[in-house]
Amino acid sequence: MARLDKKAIINAATTYLKQHPEEMLRAVKGAFGLRFGVPLDALRYFARELAGGKKMPKDIQIDSVPPGIRIAMTVEAPGGTSLRVSLCLFIEEINITADELRVGTRISEMNLKVLDGFQTPVAALVQSGALDLSKPGNLVAFIPKRPALIVDAKDDRIVIDALKIPKVADNPKIRKALAVATPVLHVRAIRSKDDHLDVHLRTSLSGISTAYAAARS
Repeated sequence: MARLDKKAIINAATTYLKQHPEEMLRAVKGAFGLRFGVPLDALRYFARELAGGKKMPKDIQIDSVPPGIRIAMTVEAPGGTSLRVSLCLFIEEINITADELRVGTRISEMNLKVLDGFQTPVAALVQSGALDLSKPGNLVAFIPKRPALIVDAKDDRIVIDALKIPKVADNPKIRKALAVATPVLHVRAIRSKDDHLDVHLRTSLSGISTAYAAARS
């Protein structure tokens, strides 16, 4: 997998802001409404930078379909079959605490297309039309040894919890940040708008003492 160069990221961000000065005004307006927006161009940039390596997704496309996003990518399935995957992703549940990084998603308009490669069982299954792509959660639920971060999958919903990943859960910096931030700052929603992914926040002054104690510990 390609490594992200910090200097390259800073240069790319600087260039983007010079080309899109309206982003500064949007950021200021968003701050007053406890909202900050991530340009989808930023996600596209990271997708391109991370697309190195044989097993990584390629030709990733990200578009806004408010309140969600449409994602398309080319992946290599087991056996050497290349598939084009596309879907619409909507974030419907967010619960971030000191002990949980839970995000509930809904997936719609999923499509799989065989591009090339060997005629494997996966390719035959996709081409047969036997898969119920309207309920991708059910497909994920039957994956053997599915990733630990997937805590629930049913019908068109998939729920993940990043703290189920040992490297994340055991990272003291992440734990400290969550303990300090989550008592006073909460993510209400994540929605797409105007080619941005907007993160809507709310604050809770009652949690200041808890956050302060966590910061000092």
